[in-house]
Amino acid sequence: MKFKTLAAAAVAISLSPLALAMPAHAQVAAAPANAGDPAARVFVETLANDAFGVLRDKSLSKTAGRAKFRTMLQQNVALQDIGNRLIRRHRATITPAQYTAYQQALPEFVLNAYADRLYDYSDASITVLRTVARGPMTDVYTRVTRPGAQPIDAIWQVKKTPAGKNVINNLTVQGINLSLTQEADFNAYVQKNGFDALVAFLKSANSKALATRTAG
Repeated sequence: MKFKTLAAAAVAISLSPLALAMPAHAQVAAAPANAGDPAARVFVETLANDAFGVLRDKSLSKTAGRAKFRTMLQQNVALQDIGNRLIRRHRATITPAQYTAYQQALPEFVLNAYADRLYDYSDASITVLRTVARGPMTDVYTRVTRPGAQPIDAIWQVKKTPAGKNVINNLTVQGINLSLTQEADFNAYVQKNGFDALVAFLKSANSKALATRTAG
């Protein structure tokens, strides 16, 4: 089983293979009247710069760099909310124990999925193009560029937690909404194999990733 990339791990250019295979296209239009929360722009710029700083820090081992990325993801992505969104069609039919097992496994799965992949983008840079209010959230439109590669447009959806902290709530890459894509993958897997099988897959992937990190 191979899932497409998760929205939750969409920090610092966590780009899906599907999105990377598509030609870049402009997602930028005339600026709307309501640009949303100006702090969202600063949040995305700071997060991206911090992530690229880790990628380019030659003093860090890959293990140490991975650990820093995992901390960034944990602190700056709405993992629980994204996890809820990915199984919303099944939330009413699963037991509390199944839900707890899923929410315990998913964040680690997301962290593992992206920690290594980000190293492919150590030569990338990100530019914020504009921001757009979307209800209580703010969409931050960006362009990712790499030497010798087509630019990639990404929209980072930023929301505030009840405590007032900005977090990434979703990511759209080249017009592909990663939350919706991953939700479709999860739904198809659950329909074919059952919810417990989904949780078992997540746990198995986490165990394999831990073994790889330990061996490395």
